[in-house]
Amino acid sequence: MVATSEAFDRIRIILCQTSHPGNIGATARAMKTMGIHTLYLVNPKKFPHPEATAMSSGADDVLTHAHVVQNLEEALKGVKLAVGLSARRRELTQPYLEVREVAHEMMRVADHSDVAFVFGTEMSGLSNQEIHQCQVLSFIDANPNYSSLNLAQAVQVVCHELRQSSISRNPPKLYTKDLNLLADHDSLMGFLSHLEVVLEKIEFLDKVQGERLMQRLHILFARSQLEVDEINILRGILTQIQKKLKD
Repeated sequence: MVATSEAFDRIRIILCQTSHPGNIGATARAMKTMGIHTLYLVNPKKFPHPEATAMSSGADDVLTHAHVVQNLEEALKGVKLAVGLSARRRELTQPYLEVREVAHEMMRVADHSDVAFVFGTEMSGLSNQEIHQCQVLSFIDANPNYSSLNLAQAVQVVCHELRQSSISRNPPKLYTKDLNLLADHDSLMGFLSHLEVVLEKIEFLDKVQGERLMQRLHILFARSQLEVDEINILRGILTQIQKKLKD
């Protein structure tokens, strides 16, 4: 598989609530060296900022065109596959794959659809809420006794693996369905919000376990590779339940 320039244009690097503007600039530099240009910043603490420009070392065009948004859901709008970087496996989690494995799949999906790699804050990484908006989690295979990478270093490793995967001949397949049929992030989140409303209405979600159950349902449906038609069927069922509850 040799990726086209259009495939690289469909890759989003998303930084969530970045504290230090220098890390944003260094991230832009890491991206541009690997041919990736689309940067999303979710509620950054300081941006734009001179330190970001200085650390970009000539990649200021990536900063100029960066999308600054208020939440991750907005950054993932239109995305078919969202992968979150996490140094540890979470208690409730979706597939957890090494970066090299998931990079192959991202490049395959990027041939036709937008994809995103999501990075958390410098201190604590991705929050549980952010994790649940990703279909897959990924990790960088590093020294188990000292695996600490700063944000820009992690982005550099990921972007390098994406570039290397773009020339691989036999990438493994994570998705077995026709990618054109799969529902995107917006459709999946819309369905899950609809499901939560109905489950609350029928008192299936209690105050103690309700949030945890919805986390499990997010993970279940995120890894189910639902098609657009399947989402429509499920939402049709939910709508009919709501109508019957009003009768």
